[in-house]
Amino acid sequence: MGVVNVTPDSFSDGGQFSGAGEAIEYARDLVRQGAAVIDIGGESSRPGARPVSEAEELARVLPVIEALAGAVRISIDTAKPGVAHAAIAAGATLVNDITASLHGVAAEHGVGWVAMHMQGGPRTMQVEPRYHDVVAEITEFLVARAEAARADGVQEIWIDPGIGFGKTVAHNWALLAAIPRLAATGWPVTVGTSRKAFLGLAAAEADGTDSPTLASDRLEGSVATAWRAAADGAAMVRVHDVAATVGALQAAAA
Repeated sequence: MGVVNVTPDSFSDGGQFSGAGEAIEYARDLVRQGAAVIDIGGESSRPGARPVSEAEELARVLPVIEALAGAVRISIDTAKPGVAHAAIAAGATLVNDITASLHGVAAEHGVGWVAMHMQGGPRTMQVEPRYHDVVAEITEFLVARAEAARADGVQEIWIDPGIGFGKTVAHNWALLAAIPRLAATGWPVTVGTSRKAFLGLAAAEADGTDSPTLASDRLEGSVATAWRAAADGAAMVRVHDVAATVGALQAAAA
């Protein structure tokens, strides 16, 4: 899954593809690099992000979805039911749902649904996240959401532990190590570690510095963790650096 953020404020590529034309060309490039799914988002979910109106989010994503529909599978990354409905009408066939609450939309339209775990919301999720047992709690939550969605008629269901969404660095590493346990639930697992802050902190520690590396300088950690997730049973990895990730996965498979 290749990431296309049509936003001015996403943590990794905010503003880089804020215009529809740039986003469309970038998405086509990701397809050429080997992306099987393009995940299009019009509202940042980075820590501390402020929400945008539904009208603004639709204005950002619909032209991109319409231009790509039919050429590649499209996922809509949204927390709003209205945006999900409109994106599906425009050609999206997967709802990437950080709220794990939009399965009714997916059921209504007969499309796929990704249920992600997040503690709190983007503005609050990194304010002292706490768990008694992070792996057990998130596994239980995701299985319950997946079962509810199946009962409502959703046929294609993915679960995502939400690395970086209301988790400490230790929580993130614990969840990455627990991918086999998540995969053992029988629900296909998707994982997104790409360019996230915990990788910048790991790189800084390796370099003997205090400041995390910039998002643009987290390629090695992003590829390594994507490979590890796939090797441990994740069925889909959500990445910014498609060519490098595809190459690594192909080399590992060979």
